[in-house]
Amino acid sequence: MPVVGKAAVLVAGSWGTAIASVLADNHREVALWTRSEAQARDINTRRHNSKYLPDAELSPNIQATVSMQEALKGAEAVFVVAPSSAMREVAGQMRVYLEQGTLVVHATKGFESGSLKRMSEVLADELPDYDPERIVVLSGPSHAEEVIGRKPTTVVVAAKCLKAAEQAQDLLINHYFRVYTNPDVVGVEVGGALKNIIALGAGLSDGLGFGDNAKAALLTRGLAEITRLGTAMGAHPPTFAGLAGIGDLVVTCTSRHSRNWRAGSLLAQRLPLDEVLSRMGMVVEGVKTTQAAYTLAAQYEITMPITSQLHQVLFEGKDPEAAVEDLMGRVRTHELEEAALPRS
Repeated sequence: MPVVGKAAVLVAGSWGTAIASVLADNHREVALWTRSEAQARDINTRRHNSKYLPDAELSPNIQATVSMQEALKGAEAVFVVAPSSAMREVAGQMRVYLEQGTLVVHATKGFESGSLKRMSEVLADELPDYDPERIVVLSGPSHAEEVIGRKPTTVVVAAKCLKAAEQAQDLLINHYFRVYTNPDVVGVEVGGALKNIIALGAGLSDGLGFGDNAKAALLTRGLAEITRLGTAMGAHPPTFAGLAGIGDLVVTCTSRHSRNWRAGSLLAQRLPLDEVLSRMGMVVEGVKTTQAAYTLAAQYEITMPITSQLHQVLFEGKDPEAAVEDLMGRVRTHELEEAALPRS
């Protein structure tokens, strides 16, 4: 079947490449932007992204380019999959070449350091002529390694403008990649970002050999933390019971594909954070997100004990086992803290 339109994907990491593959399977011409000429040659000549997904053969519908102008020219949609630390820079470059009518979708899970802004807010800052209600967020339980292998995956796209969300849904949905829409942009972004903190904790717990009981408790209480902060920031609580909440939390905390889980398991070996990040070789969003959430919790006066203990392990030199002991030794409280039973 001939191609039916063009989409751009920025940048050519593992998740960006997986999204490009979905779009290519849906008969789109895909311009995959990278800063690296060597990576572009690898993709265009060998049909592999050797650095991130070396075992996957890429569709001929995908063409890599180092030219932002070339990538965006004629694109009906652009999918921005830059690390949170690079989002503002990439969006600033986009602004010069973004064509009127191009749909903007981002699939980055994190906050901007310093400003603590969500990624859609960063995009809105850098694209002042673009309607912020048409910025779409793509999130949910979706490891790149499984998506590129065409394994069944279900995700969510969120935008304040339903038509924009449905346009992204139509671009992505196929027999193995199911897409739901959701109007709760804040909830989808916050859930996708904060689950990486809990995944660090899950990897640390597994690395210490604490077992399934401990991890189940960590996920459950972690979801409570995510919901408390997200609701305070304006999210709708039901979102956290969905794909961008518990769905993404489960897959990120339990899978060998999760880089945040792997980083947590290395932390359990008492390795310095710098060495852990060096060994990973890829961005571990949960580290910076822990800093952001720790600050946001203080701003919103939200109790986040798991986040607090992980912050101490990551940035204050606390021993991981001591952090777990402190979590277990907290004063007694009700499980449903906001709806505690009245005392008789």
